[in-house]
Amino acid sequence: MLRKKYHELLAHLPKQEMTVLIGARQTGKSTLLRQIADALIASGEAMVLLSLERKDVLLDLDRNPEHIFKYLPRQHEGRMFALIDEIQYLTDPTHFLKLLYDEHAHRLKIVATGSSAFYIDRQFKDSLAGRKKIFELQTLDFEEFLMFRNQAQELRELNRLRAGEIEKSTAAPQLWAALETYLIYGGYPAVVLEDDPKHRIERLQELKDSFVKRDMLESGITDETKFYRFMMLLAAQVGNLINIQELSNTLQIPRSAADHFLYVLQKCFHLSLARPFFQNLRKELVKMPKGYFQDLGLRNALINYFAPLEQRPDKGALLENYVFRRLTEQYATHQIKFWRTADGNEVDFVVEENAFGGKAVEVKFNPKEANLNKYQKFTSAYPQYPLSFQSWGETPLLL
Repeated sequence: MLRKKYHELLAHLPKQEMTVLIGARQTGKSTLLRQIADALIASGEAMVLLSLERKDVLLDLDRNPEHIFKYLPRQHEGRMFALIDEIQYLTDPTHFLKLLYDEHAHRLKIVATGSSAFYIDRQFKDSLAGRKKIFELQTLDFEEFLMFRNQAQELRELNRLRAGEIEKSTAAPQLWAALETYLIYGGYPAVVLEDDPKHRIERLQELKDSFVKRDMLESGITDETKFYRFMMLLAAQVGNLINIQELSNTLQIPRSAADHFLYVLQKCFHLSLARPFFQNLRKELVKMPKGYFQDLGLRNALINYFAPLEQRPDKGALLENYVFRRLTEQYATHQIKFWRTADGNEVDFVVEENAFGGKAVEVKFNPKEANLNKYQKFTSAYPQYPLSFQSWGETPLLL
């Protein structure tokens, strides 16, 4: 099945700048790269697909970046494509890409994937500015979730709702049931393709135990137990303020270690932060952020809790995390903030669409709790950010 990102990547292939696809492990980057390779082969392009998990290939390219041409057709006069999986395994990926771009961009297009933004961020220096475009592949969004589950009718209805063609859907019960499954098990492709809930949980536990551990090891973290406990604490407080000092005290680790744990979780695409919304930028920069998981299945695996929504005391937090994820599909993360005052007034999300305003979103699982009068302090202070509510069972949530 084709991800939405496939069409974006395909459209970027004619560009001279390098195409770099990043994202968490097991989100489907390698599959996407193979699909791009198939499209190039079908159109008769000269190309090679290499995985740097193959040690012989890795050592060869580490010795000399121009060894890439050994794997491409000889005597080919047109443009060629090198598709490289797991680019971060190179000793110096920046040097590798910069040399090939500066010397051969006229005849070689590179499409590369990287599993860890920690490595991408640390090793892809500013010297690549203007030479690459980065695309991020997240776990499946709700549309893709329906597509992977072959729920074609529900997907059509969702798209009609989002396009404003209808206000209510005949497939509403099935849509809400699918969304509940999505909130509990998330959007990792291998998990979504499992029909048995038991097998979904096994897949998620494998992701938690194996692939997150690889992120931890490659980022230099040595205390596995403390790192997992740190993740579990964040999973248990989704949507709450992240108090790093409190977390470091709880885990009995230095503040610097807790800061590093948080950094790694962001750079490995497991956690995103929402910053507070203030008119005073200096004030905003020193306030605590809120944390949201990029995939709720991983979040629920960390706390080992997969009960149905109606039984869950954290269903409001799950819904809030979903709305955050949905907003990140439409806006840059730095545009999505929250508002909170010292006397307890708060709004879940304030989206800065431009310099003049945007929108505000409050998430209430129970639609009966959505009372605009409770938010007069915000609506009076920020009329340029009109407030709307997202509640379970209400059509706007699906938008």
